[in-house]
Amino acid sequence: MKKTLLLLLVLALAAGFFASGLHRQLDLDTLKAGMGGFAAWRADSPLLVAALYFAAYVAVTALSLPGAAVMTLAGGALFGLGWGLLIVSFASTIGATLAFLVSRHLLRDSVHARFGERLRAIDQGIARDGAFYLFSLRLVPAFPFFLINLLMGLTPIRTRTFYWVSQLGMLPGTLVYVNAGTELGAVDSLAGVLSPGLVASFVLLGLFPLLARWGVERVQARRVYAGWTRPKRFERNLVVIGAGAAGLVTSYIAAAVKAKVTLVEAGRMGGDCLNTGCVPSKALIRSARLAHQIRHAERYGLEPGEPAIDFRRLMARVRAVIRKIEPHDSVERYTALGVEVLQGRARIVDPWTVEVALNEGGTHRLSTRNIVIATGARPTVPALPGLEAVGYLTSDTLWDAFAELDTPPRRLLVLGGGPIGCELAQACARLGSQVVLVGRAPQLLPREDADVAAFARAALEADGVEVLTGVAALRCEREPSAEGMDKFLVVADPAGGGERRIGFDTLLCAVGRSARLEGFGLEALGIPAEGTVATNDFLQTRYPNILAAGDVAGPFQFTHVAAHQAWHAAVNALFGHLRRFRVDYRFVPHTTFIDPEVARVGLNETEAHARGITFEVTRYGLDDLDRAIADGADHGFVKVLTVPGKDRILGVTIVGEHAAELLAEFVLAMKHGLGLNKVLGTIHTYPTFAEANKYVAGEWKRAHAPQRVLGWLARHHAWLRG
Repeated sequence: MKKTLLLLLVLALAAGFFASGLHRQLDLDTLKAGMGGFAAWRADSPLLVAALYFAAYVAVTALSLPGAAVMTLAGGALFGLGWGLLIVSFASTIGATLAFLVSRHLLRDSVHARFGERLRAIDQGIARDGAFYLFSLRLVPAFPFFLINLLMGLTPIRTRTFYWVSQLGMLPGTLVYVNAGTELGAVDSLAGVLSPGLVASFVLLGLFPLLARWGVERVQARRVYAGWTRPKRFERNLVVIGAGAAGLVTSYIAAAVKAKVTLVEAGRMGGDCLNTGCVPSKALIRSARLAHQIRHAERYGLEPGEPAIDFRRLMARVRAVIRKIEPHDSVERYTALGVEVLQGRARIVDPWTVEVALNEGGTHRLSTRNIVIATGARPTVPALPGLEAVGYLTSDTLWDAFAELDTPPRRLLVLGGGPIGCELAQACARLGSQVVLVGRAPQLLPREDADVAAFARAALEADGVEVLTGVAALRCEREPSAEGMDKFLVVADPAGGGERRIGFDTLLCAVGRSARLEGFGLEALGIPAEGTVATNDFLQTRYPNILAAGDVAGPFQFTHVAAHQAWHAAVNALFGHLRRFRVDYRFVPHTTFIDPEVARVGLNETEAHARGITFEVTRYGLDDLDRAIADGADHGFVKVLTVPGKDRILGVTIVGEHAAELLAEFVLAMKHGLGLNKVLGTIHTYPTFAEANKYVAGEWKRAHAPQRVLGWLARHHAWLRG
């Protein structure tokens, strides 16, 4: 109600201004013609004229009306340079601040509701450097000040900051116009007040804050590098430490632009994703899924059976999959691309020197202009009493241990209810293990919505996994038995109180991953590293020429995010002296590869509620999808969050078969600002799972159908029928 009244007041005042013809009075000829009368009036009542002039100037600028330039000239003509500058400076700033507040109160919420995700980077920049940007714009009088007032009202800049920066920034331009007003008879046009040379001077003046900031950064960099001796020449343009996803892509890009780059890796090329993560786990999941389908073949009209699992052969297939992909990440391939690959452990000696302890013996020192740290992450091992005594596996050590087994572990206990724990628990259960999954969080997949977590839990339990959530692990115990030594995990029993002992043969710790930070020289250089390497928006550490990418930098631990960061790390390292690029995390997809898959991009309901973002939810159940029914995969759903009343997508969660592939269309739509209407208008092949995306868009369209128009159409068609 208050917004409506304010809007009506602003519109009424603006309409009255034009209806009364005042806009025709605020031109240069009228001002010159009336100056004699105004001067006489000022001589009789100087304080009254000054007060009325001040109020009129505030009103014109507050309502963003035309005529501020003429009134500024009038200020010089009426009050002289000193008093005119004082009055105009404060009147213009107060009026600008009122316009700023009107814009913030009337427009900001609606603009952010529609374009919030796109404006997030701008808001972050304004929150960080808004005073610099505003001051630069204010120093250039050729830029429409009323537009600055309205646009800044949409940003998070503080009102007090807006006021004082505007007061200072507009002062030079105000001085020029007020001074011109003191010689009003010599002014032929408003354009003549600002000569090309004067405009150019103001432009240079406007660049001063940005140049000053650049200078401050240079001074800060010099301070950071103080005490280090910079080489006069460099052997390399770039040294990359770590040959996982981030390191491989960084070195690939550097070589592609003909930089001299060295890639250092102490272990296996390809990092965790190829050797112990994404690739082997998906190979295991595929075999487990086939075993599940054989066991439930009656769903497809076939005779079911118990699959004969040759576990050594199955693990041989996992290793064969790795070997088939290995050439993509091999030393030979990257050497052929122009990358020098050194196998050894790297340590940063100083900001421009990397020492490599070679695996084959000896050390090698490299001088380099830039360094990228891409050392990845390792599984986190909880500080659980008795854990070392009973022994445990992680997602890194699991594969070698499983390769030595003839059968799957008889009793597997999985500690952790995140994506890794859920994927491996379901896969092993399908291969014949008795699996208990223990999670500390109240639900599986803690970052997902409750309905998604419930769906995942039901899927795991249907495959025989005993799921315990909201349970704290207390300790591990061993005790002698007839067969040797029994192992137990003791947990707090949330139901009846007390404790519960869970027996197991194999314990898998899947409670998360921690960045690899030790042994690379970060401590000696004073590079902050608490959890991850501290970087700015451009992935630079406290030393601008040392960057970090991938799991070691955070904030996400996904292979595709590591590759995304790698592009920015390579470009900012090699070309940052010309232009730097901020990393954009707005549209990061991720998938948990259980069956059914759980895939998401953007906001879910939990995050939207936590951030106070209003939204609408549209759902489409895959039990209605023709292809899903034909494939016996008619379970799951597509859930889309949109701006209320609009088709702009805030986030998408898909639970079901091929969810990761289905999500790609929504990632593309969100990145390029395409709404559900565009998705609905796209032809999708029939019958495919991708049609689910079209149908959820259709559900949104149906919910937002113009009922009044449809009512009139019904009457129209009835009339046509006679």
